[in-house]
Amino acid sequence: MATDIKGTTHAVEACAVMKLLPRRPRLLALGEPTHGAGTVLDARNKLFRQLVEQEGYRTIAIESDCLMGLLVDAYVTSGTGTLDEVMEHGFSHEWGAFAGNRELVRWMRAHNEDRPASERVRFSGFDGPLEITGAASPRQALTSLHAYLSAHTDTDLLPCAAGTLDRLLGSDEQWAEPAAMMDPARSFGRSAEARELRLLTDDLVALLDARTPQLIASDSHEGLHLARLYGRTAVGLLRYHFWMADTSPSRLPWLMSLRDSMMAANLLALAEQGPALVNAHNGHLQRDRSTTRMSGRPLEWWSAGALVDTRLGEEYAFLATVLGTMPHHGVSTPPPDSLEGLLYALPDDSRVVDAAGLAAALGGTRPAPRVSPYYGYSPLDPAHLDRIDGLVFVKDVPQS
Repeated sequence: MATDIKGTTHAVEACAVMKLLPRRPRLLALGEPTHGAGTVLDARNKLFRQLVEQEGYRTIAIESDCLMGLLVDAYVTSGTGTLDEVMEHGFSHEWGAFAGNRELVRWMRAHNEDRPASERVRFSGFDGPLEITGAASPRQALTSLHAYLSAHTDTDLLPCAAGTLDRLLGSDEQWAEPAAMMDPARSFGRSAEARELRLLTDDLVALLDARTPQLIASDSHEGLHLARLYGRTAVGLLRYHFWMADTSPSRLPWLMSLRDSMMAANLLALAEQGPALVNAHNGHLQRDRSTTRMSGRPLEWWSAGALVDTRLGEEYAFLATVLGTMPHHGVSTPPPDSLEGLLYALPDDSRVVDAAGLAAALGGTRPAPRVSPYYGYSPLDPAHLDRIDGLVFVKDVPQS
């Protein structure tokens, strides 16, 4: 496929990204095709630093546990804890071990030093407290929500006492049972206690919403945002556990959908607070349906990016990172007729690519989809090109 695409590429700079967009979006999402790749995270960090400094973004949100991320935010904004502590305890999926994430957190803390609160960059995880092995207990989210309402509303309005929640929650181990991911019978999610907790959580969230004016007056917008995070997370976790206990063919589609729905709800909440930069897998941030195979079955669900895009429109922008080689995982030079192959033929190590310009240069013919030999790397589907605002191309990813 002989196509001149050089004119669609630019240096990896914030100004090049902004020229691709009609205006500064409230959520600017940068996806990645694999997790933990050093050069990919380096490109992310460079762009995010420039976008903070030049475009006024004040939150960086990462595909990591939204509750654990509160530790990182406290560190980068006020110096609470140490860098080692927050890297160990502030990230899920073991992503605190990635050097690129450590450098991002280090830079955020240094950037915020001696700056007034209004100019500090916040950190947020926007994933649910979920791992591939299962889901966390809803205890932290639910008891924190109850404690907030107890402190700021008439306790007679609360649907239950804290002791009732503790009794119904029981041990955290029964919620986090690893075997439940593969065996619904091992899940606690449809027990009588879990069903009662879902009803009580619904009432607690309803009370939080109904008392919003009072809560802002007695506490702060910041406190209310945090309480709403606890409420969303408690609802999402209880719903996730409910479907973990399901035995029908709908179980896996529900679980995949619920995770992205929790992500989308957290991203929309961040968008209400101000402009934010977002980083996650391309599959979570794309405007198209996500797909995978589990237990030999094809699964489809709407990604967090698709859900957010329906609400925000042009206030949501999505850049997809694509890569050329990752030799240590068997990902060699891409076929010349693939999208990655066309970009790989260019001389630069990394480029920002105008997706609309690239699509126009390709005309009605899309490159052949690349096939990955490595399960941890997802090539870009060329059919999605029209629904992407830009690409960040990284030519080679050496072993970190």
